[in-house]
Amino acid sequence: MVELVSQGKHDDKALSSTGQQFLGITDVNSGAALVHIAWIMPHPRLLGAWYGTEIVLADAYVDTGGHGIGHGFGDLTFSPFILQWPKHTLFGLPIYQRVDLDVNAPVGQHSPTKPVNIGSNAWAVNPYYVATLLPTKHLETSLRVYYLWNSTNHAPPVASGDSTTQAGQAIHFNATASYEIMKGVYVGANGYYLKQITDARANGIALPNSRQQIGGIGPGAVVNHGKWFFFVNSYHELGAENMSAGNKLVLRVEKVF
Repeated sequence: MVELVSQGKHDDKALSSTGQQFLGITDVNSGAALVHIAWIMPHPRLLGAWYGTEIVLADAYVDTGGHGIGHGFGDLTFSPFILQWPKHTLFGLPIYQRVDLDVNAPVGQHSPTKPVNIGSNAWAVNPYYVATLLPTKHLETSLRVYYLWNSTNHAPPVASGDSTTQAGQAIHFNATASYEIMKGVYVGANGYYLKQITDARANGIALPNSRQQIGGIGPGAVVNHGKWFFFVNSYHELGAENMSAGNKLVLRVEKVF
C-alpha cells in the first residue's frame, strides 16, 4: 500500500502549563506532506495475524510568525513489526485489530544554530494498538492508543543554553465514528488527545511545569472509489498546556496497490 498525506495547521495562540494564553505570541502556520508505504504478507502466519512492515517519509514547513521559519525533510518513521488480525467478534459485533511498533529515526533537517528545526535530533519509540468495531452495516468506530518515549537530544538550539534536552513520555489516542450515507461515502466525527506523563529534561534535570497537553475534535469525511480513498478531516484544538493551539485541516489521498 502507498499512501500520500497532506495536512495544514494554523495555531493562533500559545498556552502555559495552567492553560493561560501567552500575550505577544504571533500565529504559527505549518504544513506537511507524507509518503506512507506499507507491506502486509498475504496470509496470517504469526499469532493468527498478518505480519507486515511500513515506512513514512515526511517533508514539512513551519512559519512561527517572526520567530523563525523551518523547511525540509522530517524524521523518518518506520515499523519493523505490524500485526494485523482478520475479523473477530466482540459481543457479537465484527472487530478488526492491529498492533504496530513505530520508531522515529532522527534524520530530519536539524541545526543547533537555527531557531526552528523540522527534525527532532532524537530517537522516539511510539507503539500503538488500534481496534475498529462495526456496530451496524453502515456504522463504524475506531480507537487508536499510543505510548510515546523520546531519547535525549545532544545538540539542542544554542540559544537555549542547554547541552542536552529530552522530551517527556506521553500517552495519546485518536478516535473516529462514521456512517455510510451512500455507497463509498462516509461522514462522521473524529478527535484526539495527548497527555505528557513525565517531565521534560534539560541537562539531565527535570523541568517543573513542562508537561504538555492538547485535544482536538471536529468533523470528517471519506470517499472510496475502487482502490482510491479520499479523506478530509478538520479539528478545533482545546485544553492546550505548554504548546500552541488552533485549527487543523488534514487532506489525505490513499491508493491501494
